[in-house]
Amino acid sequence: MQVVVQLPDEIAKEIGTDAEIQRRVLEAVALEGYRGGRLTSGQVAELLGLSRWQAEEFLDAHGVKQAYTIEMLEEDRRTLAQLSDR
Repeated sequence: MQVVVQLPDEIAKEIGTDAEIQRRVLEAVALEGYRGGRLTSGQVAELLGLSRWQAEEFLDAHGVKQAYTIEMLEEDRRTLAQLSDR
């Protein structure tokens, strides 16, 4: 999908070049999507062309705490139990 955003020239000049503006818009969409629970960290990574770890660093650098649910905790506990059985 392609989205077109029009900015007044004066504002666009303050934000940066076309490439910088495009990147900042993508980053803003990624951050808000993650904050709102609409995107996972994996989807943030895909959207921004980052590795999973880079996406975690990106989110952390922008003050977005990773959601850690009860389900994630239970999955981690099962994984640890399987590893300790080996």
